[in-house]
Amino acid sequence: MKIENLVTLSLKTTSDYEKNLEEFLTTIDGVEENSLIIAPEVCLSGFDYENLDKLTELSSHFSTLIQKHSQNKIVILTMLERIDGKVYNMAKVFADGSLVHQRAKARLFKLGDEHKYMQEGDDNDIEIFEIAGVKIALLICFELRFKELWQKTEGADIIVIPAWWGKSRSEHFRALTQTLAIINQCYVCASDSANDECSVLSGIITPQGIESRNGNTPCLTQEYKKKEISVMRRYLDVGIK
Repeated sequence: MKIENLVTLSLKTTSDYEKNLEEFLTTIDGVEENSLIIAPEVCLSGFDYENLDKLTELSSHFSTLIQKHSQNKIVILTMLERIDGKVYNMAKVFADGSLVHQRAKARLFKLGDEHKYMQEGDDNDIEIFEIAGVKIALLICFELRFKELWQKTEGADIIVIPAWWGKSRSEHFRALTQTLAIINQCYVCASDSANDECSVLSGIITPQGIESRNGNTPCLTQEYKKKEISVMRRYLDVGIK
């Protein structure tokens, strides 16, 4: 497969996990083949701490179904998962029917009490990975705020950001995602929840810093033009390879 389109989702999450899953699978099934699809953070469950045992038990079920629906596509999202007795917010990358990359959220959002329910991952697991000849980096929501983590994304062709970003800090999300694209001269694809408490600022930013936001569109699609990356890096050479 190859990457021809970038797709950011803006979905509402309810307390009905199966309904969320059904809507998610229907949405990705409607996306063209050879697309890279980014979903909001924990879009299948939200941070439903009161039912943590139930939703972590469902993570394997979620993964199996998403894997089947990822043929000729790349699907990226996070879900809460229990590993060796500890709960992690796991980013998962499915490509062409397989799970090809995963890691735990390394910087938990203490203002939202994430540290009381989850275990942090390791910064060292934040690394660029490659699919179909395209270099991809991944930051999960709050990780976007740490400059030392930005350095780990340098050289990526696409940076993906699944998020559940607070509405009161919406302009921070807009500014940080756009700036990340400009400083790295690459595409940034950020997906935030469409729930009322969130920014609803899912969108795609080009290597030139031009932003397209989902707005009321649940599924935003934009053609991926790899040449735009090399053109921008030659035009303003800041040493990114």
